[in-house]
Amino acid sequence: MNSEINCIALIGKQNNPLFIKNFSSNHPDLKYHYIAHTSIDVIEERANGPKNPDLYLGLLYVMEEMAVYGYITNTRVKMVVVVSVIDGIIRDADMKALFRKIHTAYVANVCNPFYNIDTQKSIQSKSFTRAIETIGMNARTTLEI
Repeated sequence: MNSEINCIALIGKQNNPLFIKNFSSNHPDLKYHYIAHTSIDVIEERANGPKNPDLYLGLLYVMEEMAVYGYITNTRVKMVVVVSVIDGIIRDADMKALFRKIHTAYVANVCNPFYNIDTQKSIQSKSFTRAIETIGMNARTTLEI
């Protein structure tokens, strides 16, 4: 049985939305904005808890038929992936690999000399958007429960 990625979201260190990509045709974008912002509390609770050298935070919570996974970078940028799951659990190794790809795309975007890392604006880069779309579409076929 396969699972599908519904949303990939990046949230800035000041809890501002940097990028939210909706891959689902069943739910509106606003639902994923809500899910991304509700996951901030769980991410900060885990990140400020006992020192964990791993940036991958694992399963944050389950809402309806969606599982929400989290990751935080060294610069406190939060990454959230929402996956539709009906039965079963996704392996952590698959999610870690997915977050590494998203983090690599984000680092490539930040390395652009014209990108201001301290901005409150959302990411408008076409190459970053294409990279996230490619990651999301490829992951839809490779995440197995």
